[in-house]
Amino acid sequence: MVGAVAAPPLRGRILTALLPSLRLGLRPLWSFSWADPDPASTGSTSTPPSSSSSSSSRRQQGKLPHRLSSVVDAINERKLPPELRGRGNAIRSETDIVNVVEQRIWHSMEEGHFENLPGKGRPLNLNPNPHVDPAEDTLYRILSRNGCAPEWVELNKEIRSKITEWRLALKKAWANKSDHEDSKWQDDSEILKAQMHDINDRVLRYNLIVPFGRQMFGLKWEKEIAKLE
Repeated sequence: MVGAVAAPPLRGRILTALLPSLRLGLRPLWSFSWADPDPASTGSTSTPPSSSSSSSSRRQQGKLPHRLSSVVDAINERKLPPELRGRGNAIRSETDIVNVVEQRIWHSMEEGHFENLPGKGRPLNLNPNPHVDPAEDTLYRILSRNGCAPEWVELNKEIRSKITEWRLALKKAWANKSDHEDSKWQDDSEILKAQMHDINDRVLRYNLIVPFGRQMFGLKWEKEIAKLE
């Protein structure tokens, strides 16, 4: 019929009829999934997720230094000889390690481990020094072949010679000291003090150029006089 409205298709009529019931069924699910939790239903002792996560992170951060220290202790423990391990917080000195090394050396000697070493009976080659810098070792060998010595070696000999002469002069002046010749002792002491300052200046220069661990002490007037009294 002309002018009549066409009826909707069957699929559209079914969706139109079921739409109200679908809305009623989804409404409780929607409200339940997005609703705020009821504090009364969860209990008064529960904490928000943010606070619980922050507290757990703080606990983990507090445990971290303890775990790191445990790892460091375990690494240091493995570096020790087996004889010194498992002592907990016991203080281990360098003497303990030296004793362990000596015990191992003596045990090896008793077992005869040093009897058939390579090069036995032949002189040792002491030219290369593994304890110094290779460049310095090469320089020292060149100086030795040409009959020269490093500056600090020559300065060491000079200082020791001057100290010996100075102490002999001090001992002689002290022996000639008397109550009636106090002015003579004053003159001798002034000369000896000037010589002592010159020696100490050489000692200072020596300590600046000598390899580490070979430094020497300078002279002290009071200490030298105390030896003579």
